[in-house]
Amino acid sequence: MAKVEIASSETKDENAFVSIVKPTQMDLEVALNESFLALNLFLNNKFLEALDILRPWRNDSMYHAMGYSSILAMQAGMTFEPKDMEMAVAALQDALVTCQRFRRRMTFLKAISNMVSGRVPQQMTEEEMHAELCYAEVLLQRAALTFLEDESLIGFIKGGVKIRTSYQIFKQCQEVLNQSQNLDEESNTFKNFAGGVNMGIGSFNLMLSLFPARVLRLLEFLGFAGDREVGLSQLHQGAASNTLRSILSMLTLLMFHTYISVILGTGECNLAEAETLLVPYVEKFPNGALMLFYTARIAVLKGNFELAQQKLLECIAAQQEWHQVHHLCYWELMWSYSYQQNWLEAYRYADLLCKESKWSQAIYVFQKASILSMMPQEEVSKTGEKVEDLFRQVDSLRLKFAGKSVPTEKFAARKAIRYRDPKPTKLVIPALEMMYVWNGFTIVGKRPELTESILSTIKKAEEQLTSDPKPSEYLADDQCVVQMLKGLCLRHLGRLPEAESCFTHIISNEKNIKYDDYLVPFTMYELGLLYNQQGDTKKAMTYIENAKLNYKDYSMESRLHFRCHAALANMGHAVEGAIQQ
Repeated sequence: MAKVEIASSETKDENAFVSIVKPTQMDLEVALNESFLALNLFLNNKFLEALDILRPWRNDSMYHAMGYSSILAMQAGMTFEPKDMEMAVAALQDALVTCQRFRRRMTFLKAISNMVSGRVPQQMTEEEMHAELCYAEVLLQRAALTFLEDESLIGFIKGGVKIRTSYQIFKQCQEVLNQSQNLDEESNTFKNFAGGVNMGIGSFNLMLSLFPARVLRLLEFLGFAGDREVGLSQLHQGAASNTLRSILSMLTLLMFHTYISVILGTGECNLAEAETLLVPYVEKFPNGALMLFYTARIAVLKGNFELAQQKLLECIAAQQEWHQVHHLCYWELMWSYSYQQNWLEAYRYADLLCKESKWSQAIYVFQKASILSMMPQEEVSKTGEKVEDLFRQVDSLRLKFAGKSVPTEKFAARKAIRYRDPKPTKLVIPALEMMYVWNGFTIVGKRPELTESILSTIKKAEEQLTSDPKPSEYLADDQCVVQMLKGLCLRHLGRLPEAESCFTHIISNEKNIKYDDYLVPFTMYELGLLYNQQGDTKKAMTYIENAKLNYKDYSMESRLHFRCHAALANMGHAVEGAIQQ
């Protein structure tokens, strides 16, 4: 049997929390214990040791198979290396075979009957229940790699079918769980099953709830359903369950609060809850790369960029096995220095991403060129970089998934197109424009002195455009970009009438904008947020609905639809609350 001992939070000794006796036989309880041990090693940056725990039994235990393949899938998703992708795909396929062996066997006709009627197989053993759960989780990861591995439409459809099958299995597992009357009286293995259902159902509901209504209606037609409150509730139950998947539920919630709510929402996020979720794991794994990283991310969102930079450097130093974690830190460091307008330091990390990461070379190169564009020419010369050449590379570096371009890469390529000419028309403050693309003004807005500093940079760009003796064909577009960024700074500084003037200037110049087609709908959205800030919710919702319904086929359209959906949902909840009071 495997002996697993977890260190108390007082010891904080990385090596004190486990003593290992290799098992000579495997059952569900032992498999869960060993998986828990591997997870603790993983969270202590001992990635290879975690794999060593899981590898020997991966063909005989569903949990070893799932854990082993999950780590390889995570690595493949970070590296984009073909060899890592091949290993992960093979491991996931093997894991599906292993899980399948433990699933309930039924005749073909019975399976079809259950699919049609939606009935759940009765009287499953706990082993069979866990097999369903593990199969659904592995299948979901296999679907994610399908999107990365096969960029064709067929690959996209295959991935979609796998996701739907996974979702249906999770729903069936939930029905099994609902048949239990008293979870407190159930076995440890059953509680682990419940924690897995909480994580799966919660994650699906939360992610689906982010989609705009028209997309969600289509997904509901295909059998999906998304309710944010249900998703958050299920994930909270999972995080509090003290089971194998507690940490995974917690990380899903952290991802939602610290990234998804910022990039695909209004930028408002529940940092208090994120900190509360993270605290016990920081105490248990003080040097864990994931804990250091999320501590830094929360500091970024609070505007404490100095603490964030310290924690990100600690995260980089904490482990050397997975350099891909370093790349996540480089991205955050690049932005935290950009918020401070320390362009030389921001350039350093953008350059490291260009050299080391394969995630999105188009974005990295565009970001590096944009940052260099903010620096004095003498500093740029010291780097040995040629800004024009970097911008010219962007279009050729773009990725495609299911034949579709990545929206942010497409946006960057459109912005860089003016550098094709031998004598290009330079972009105006492009690093600040990209800051807006990632909703960074909601972050830097927490620091008024830094927002004032960025506003000064924007005003200088505004003056240069006005005084240019030979205005280019891009003049109206560039002026509107400057006005939008200026309006954002003024809004976050509480100077709302001035911000409104900037935004209305863009809308009144709609016919003069030739290239930056995203400006007017995004400005409509920002005006809506401004009116909401002034307390005029009705006017705010009208402008945001206008942005959502009356504009089509512009850059980053889907991103704006996500933001509009989040803003309208927040305003709707506020109105409902006021009515109830």
